[in-house]
Amino acid sequence: MARESSGSYDIIVVGAGPGGSSCAALLGRKGYNVLLLDKAKFPREKTCGDAVSGKSLRVLRDLGIDKEIEKMPHASIRGVIFSSPKGVQLDIPFRGKPLPGEKEPGYCCKREIMDNLFFTCAKKTKGVTTMENFQVSDIILEGEQVVGVKGVDMNAKQEREFRANVIVGADGAQSVIARKTGCVTVPDPRHSCAAVRAYYTGVSGPKDRIELHFIDEVLPGYFWIFPVSETEHNIGLGMLTKDMQGKSINLKQIMLDAIEKNALFKERFKNAKPSTEIRGWTLPLGSKRQKAHGAGYVLIGDAASLIDPFTGEGVGNATTSAKIACDAIDKAFKANNFSANMLSVYAENLWAELGPEMQTSYNLQRAGKWKFLLNLVIGKAARKPEIREFIGGTFTNKEAKKQLYSPMFYFKLLFA
Repeated sequence: MARESSGSYDIIVVGAGPGGSSCAALLGRKGYNVLLLDKAKFPREKTCGDAVSGKSLRVLRDLGIDKEIEKMPHASIRGVIFSSPKGVQLDIPFRGKPLPGEKEPGYCCKREIMDNLFFTCAKKTKGVTTMENFQVSDIILEGEQVVGVKGVDMNAKQEREFRANVIVGADGAQSVIARKTGCVTVPDPRHSCAAVRAYYTGVSGPKDRIELHFIDEVLPGYFWIFPVSETEHNIGLGMLTKDMQGKSINLKQIMLDAIEKNALFKERFKNAKPSTEIRGWTLPLGSKRQKAHGAGYVLIGDAASLIDPFTGEGVGNATTSAKIACDAIDKAFKANNFSANMLSVYAENLWAELGPEMQTSYNLQRAGKWKFLLNLVIGKAARKPEIREFIGGTFTNKEAKKQLYSPMFYFKLLFA
């Protein structure tokens, strides 16, 4: 297969999901010449829980496309339902005022729809060139400096090379850029999660709540029910990879058993039908800080292992990392310096922003292994409005969230 050496760009972004597309669009608006590559053709399916947090909404607003979500199939989320291993359910409305310009605390929207919204925005941005159906296979090095990427244009069946001052790895959990730069070699089973999901129609129950059910079979993971439209739900569950090692665990069967046999769900699924097959994927969690930059490159989103260790939500942190990367890259261009030392400001700012929240979520994940704690917290909250109010506040207050894993919090609960 012949290889074509293509033109040079200021920045190449590999991966056109929410993180990559928002990064490309933001950089294009700063006047940079950006190439955005993706192996798929949009719109495309993406296996995910489909939650869209306030972080994502803020970036959508920055891009001027936040109102577009209202025109698409989605569910507006106004609260969360938990259930304990004992089967006690707790319904908590989201508290706190939305940020300026926000109508809802959050949404659930299929990634096929949401990602295409981000990608279309990038595609329309002046200075951004997009190329779909391009499979990146390797990086191009000059000494230790990453100066480009190579891969296959699957439309033309031709190998091509592209060069740039900075490469942004936004190519997901199986990131080629992360592997080729040595940032990730083998996924750490202590800091990754296996998950499965399918779409169902005809599920009864709330249409404005995300539901996290802590069933015995996957602790400290959970079984979820997320509405994505008036007629459809995203149904799935996840489990830490290390807790599956050496065991014969079939996540698909656990999910089907929960739907068909668990007393909390079987009536709700009585008239439900799957609208897709069950699909699985791996979530690289942000409970372990991964190297995310080097000479000539940065990693964002799932490629940098930024998925929340407790909730499993990744789009918000992907778009947040995209904004931080954009600012760091802009500074590098102004200094005409693309060294690892110069781009280290990205990693510093990234973990200053996300690190404390990641640690809090990791502590909550570890606390979730203890059934008696989950039963205690959810059971007490179901009976005590003040505890319910406090837990509701943790969704809008980071300091309140930290108290959820404080020993004193549980001591007080025992006597509440």
